[in-house]
Amino acid sequence: MNKRELIRAVADGTHWTHAEAADAVKAVLTAVENAVGRGDKVSITGFGSFERVHRPSRMARNPSTGAEVRVEESWVPKFRPGSRFKEVVDVGGRTAAKAIS
Repeated sequence: MNKRELIRAVADGTHWTHAEAADAVKAVLTAVENAVGRGDKVSITGFGSFERVHRPSRMARNPSTGAEVRVEESWVPKFRPGSRFKEVVDVGGRTAAKAIS
C-alpha cells in the first residue's frame, strides 16, 4: 500500500471526500515526522511507537574491496510495532502460509 492507496482507504472508511482524507493523512504523517525529528517519542497504542535513535560513528568495510570506511554518526527513525499490530501481522502471515501449502 502506498500513500495514494492509504488516502483512498481512509476516504472509503469514513464519510470524508478524497481531499479531506488526503489532508488528514498528510497532517498525521507530518505531525509524526516533526515530533520524531525534535526527539519526541510518538506512541500510538496498539499500533506502535516511533522514536529517534543515535547511531555513533564507526568503522565498516567496503564489501567489494575490503577497505575500511569510516561511517559518520547519524540520527535515524526507529519504529517498534505494538502488540495489536504484531498480532494482525502474525495471523495474516499464518493465513497466507496455509494458502500457499
